[in-house]
Amino acid sequence: MRIVVVGPCASGKTTLVNRLQELGFDARNVAQEHSGVKTLWRKMCPDVVVMLDASLPVIRQRRKVPWGEERLIAQRERLRDAREHASLYIQTDPLTREEVAGRVLDYIAGSTDNGGTNCSKSEARP
Repeated sequence: MRIVVVGPCASGKTTLVNRLQELGFDARNVAQEHSGVKTLWRKMCPDVVVMLDASLPVIRQRRKVPWGEERLIAQRERLRDAREHASLYIQTDPLTREEVAGRVLDYIAGSTDNGGTNCSKSEARP
């Protein structure tokens, strides 16, 4: 099962991907928020798409960022297609890293979807 994680900067993507990989999952962080290619996340042919989100105040607690709300709005716009197709959306502001990973693991454990629906035949996994 391939899990793709998308979200704005400092929403917890790298932390979540590292944890999922430690647990043996094929998890990838897609820097969709920096790409003008709105369907970049699809290139990974994910079985599960996890969309993380965070507010600007929490992002600033997690990382020193020189940008403001306008940049966050632009990142969310770049992520719109991924969010519309996300298997799971998680607002990470009130959650610990363990709670975020737990929600993803709960989703996977309860999922009866065989996946693969987010990849066309012309797209190939790297």
